[in-house]
Amino acid sequence: MRTSSRRFAVHPLVLSLFALPVLAQGTAPVAAHETMVVTATKTRHSELTAPASVSVVTRAELDKLNVNDLTGALKQLPGVNISPATSYGRSEIKLRGLEGDYTLLLVNGRRISSRDALTSGYGNDFDLSAIPMAAIERIEVIRGPISSLYGADALGGVVNVILRQPGEKTEAAATYTFSDPTDGHGGTINKASAYVGGALIDNKLLANLVVEGNHRDAWQSEQSINPKADAIEQREKLGILSNVKWLIDDRQDLDVGMNYAKDDREAHWNNYGQTPRNIQQMERLGLNATHVGRWDQFDSRVGYAFEQVDLFDDSELMTALSKTSGDVSQTNHTFDGQLSGNLGSHLLTSGAEYRITELKHNVNLKGGDVSVNQSALYLQDEFGFGDLALTFSGRVDHHETYGTEFSPRGYALYSLTDKWVVKGGIGKAFKAPTIAQSNPDYAVAACRGRCAVVGNPDLKPETAVSYELGTAYDGSFWGAGVTAFHNDIKDKIQSEAWTSTWRPAVMTYQNVSKARIKGVELSGWFDLTDNLTLSSNVTLIDAEDKTSGKDLYRTPEHTANAKLEWQVIESLSTQLGWNYTGSQILPVPRMSGTTYETTAGFHTLDVGAVWNATRALDLKFGLNNLTNTKRDWVATEADQILDGRTVYAGVAYKL
Repeated sequence: MRTSSRRFAVHPLVLSLFALPVLAQGTAPVAAHETMVVTATKTRHSELTAPASVSVVTRAELDKLNVNDLTGALKQLPGVNISPATSYGRSEIKLRGLEGDYTLLLVNGRRISSRDALTSGYGNDFDLSAIPMAAIERIEVIRGPISSLYGADALGGVVNVILRQPGEKTEAAATYTFSDPTDGHGGTINKASAYVGGALIDNKLLANLVVEGNHRDAWQSEQSINPKADAIEQREKLGILSNVKWLIDDRQDLDVGMNYAKDDREAHWNNYGQTPRNIQQMERLGLNATHVGRWDQFDSRVGYAFEQVDLFDDSELMTALSKTSGDVSQTNHTFDGQLSGNLGSHLLTSGAEYRITELKHNVNLKGGDVSVNQSALYLQDEFGFGDLALTFSGRVDHHETYGTEFSPRGYALYSLTDKWVVKGGIGKAFKAPTIAQSNPDYAVAACRGRCAVVGNPDLKPETAVSYELGTAYDGSFWGAGVTAFHNDIKDKIQSEAWTSTWRPAVMTYQNVSKARIKGVELSGWFDLTDNLTLSSNVTLIDAEDKTSGKDLYRTPEHTANAKLEWQVIESLSTQLGWNYTGSQILPVPRMSGTTYETTAGFHTLDVGAVWNATRALDLKFGLNNLTNTKRDWVATEADQILDGRTVYAGVAYKL
């Protein structure tokens, strides 16, 4: 028993450089049981032979879990740490010790981002919940830099959400899940979804539609220093996603998609004994069209994506520096294209991208609006010599504010057998300053509402050079892997911060520090019996600020996960999950200024079961944080309250 997440004319080259973006169809054949991934190279590979550190979460695995967004779906993967980003329950996805904004989020290979719209200190996990979970076919996670294909912000890695595609067969499903904490006050979650897909015209026009709603009450925890503060904010979310595919002929498809999301938040949070209210309401509309061609010598893809994010931001923390509320609008236009084809023994993939970001803010942005243009070209070459496969790629990004960045990458994979590989590589990546960080007319509330931070036009992008080397085995009954990695980061962007003797009303951002993050990932799985499978992974990280010589904060030294899956009978499966997060340094806000304290490690247990009551009806139930683990006083004072024991039950009906 295995699941995928455990394993891990003019010369054609000249034409490809100017190609307008495709997921190539052809590479070496793989075994039928292996999951194919496309994110590492934009071409098809098995997980084992992909030239990167890859993990996959499948639709079948998502159906077994009680998750409301991407953070819950990814928390058991190697090298992944789901870290609190705010004092009231928002989280971020950290890859290999790097902060959440070093992780690039993609949907079907295209970035989605509201990072320029929501720049306050309240945390931005809106992107992580923008896609209905019922719409996801699988999630591919690349650990390690991959700016050579995807450009800015892929410094820590990439999370690529692959959506369910409509087929000829009619499918329909409806689900409902109820969750409730056993202590504290509130926190109840009601979540429902519906999916339908199939052929509108046989062999010609396919379509699907997903609707998902989620309501969560605010949760007050007995652990909070201020009992009136919300440890988890109130949230009401609606997501609608649809895709229409026109099968033009055997060689061409045209996909048209729409995604709408409404996400309303409200929280009363701890602020030195007071509980000011924070309200944020976001609406997001995405439209896209993509033409895919499969020609004799190459495959092509060309597309356009539109994304509009509207945010109403109202907080009692705001001061005269940033008023009392703001209406923010971010609009993204992306034109992209890609060609991929064989030139002799070389598989070449090339593409171009042009992106326009428009930002409007009626309060924080002097003049009210700003627009930024950026463009990119990339080229990748995959070739081999016997059992040795080599991949070289490079991308040139040009941004009208910070200039041009070149991101090269090289990777080698040697197949000792068809089940055992050794692989490693080196790559350069970068993280661009946001509009808020680089525009001097943009002011962001900070210091819990008592100061503002304005943009610095002289900022340089953060850059990193990263190395990794590892080996992996994927057999019939067991598999294992180990990977060592090393990241050198320079020109880290940080905002100026108050000290006990320096408290200006207005501050800015600076390139101030260097960092070194190195570590080891170990993973394995084993079929104990025909019905019982154990999988586990451990990540060890040493993260240092090279400027100060101190450890990076919010970076656990150790994380570990284990999962035991038991197929009790054909219609009943159970699983027990264990998560461990090691000690780390946390910033603790105090009246005299921020202090940095070490918090102890902690672990949680989750247990769940799925019963296939009939061919059409599934029931699931379980408990998250079975032992009701609580964190220590440092985490409590930092307002990082762990979700308490939560009981859940759900039903799914499928046609």
